[in-house]
Amino acid sequence: MTRLLIMGPPGAGKGTQAATLAARIQGAHISTGDIFRANVSEQTELGKTAQRYMDAGEYVPDEVTNAMVKDRLSQDDARESFILDGYPRTLEQVSTLDTILAELDSGLDHVLVLTVDHEELIARLLKRAETSGRADDTEEVIRHRQEVYIAETAPLLPVYRERGLLREVDGMGSIDEIQSRIDAALGL
Repeated sequence: MTRLLIMGPPGAGKGTQAATLAARIQGAHISTGDIFRANVSEQTELGKTAQRYMDAGEYVPDEVTNAMVKDRLSQDDARESFILDGYPRTLEQVSTLDTILAELDSGLDHVLVLTVDHEELIARLLKRAETSGRADDTEEVIRHRQEVYIAETAPLLPVYRERGLLREVDGMGSIDEIQSRIDAALGL
């Protein structure tokens, strides 16, 4: 049983690492970004709302995100092991996640944070824009998302550090190198 949160600025490689890590811990990969993008591609009402925020490099409102995460964490494949990717992003969401996990008689075992040089993050996201065609990967939006992360999400790190859950992992290097560092940090 392993319950994790993976954090880091946009472009740090959270999604890439979370997908393989979920398989290694035999748990659910719960990515709010994937949930939002699925709703956008299906043109649901949630998707249309989320698209407006995502295109501007802003976060989707908490009430929408919180409800989706609560529903997802209550599903069978997330009961034993999971990795949260992209949630929580604000101090308010930390409190909401604590409540959700308490209601599910669960809790976090570790919080991983991938650390990557700022200019490397920009380069990674610009490269992703070329290969994936994501409309939200313009340089202006990328730089804005980095600023939003610093202002709204980075303040979560001291909270999890104080709880003794934080594991900082160097996110520079190859996917395999980073994966090895994550496994070492988690004792896998």
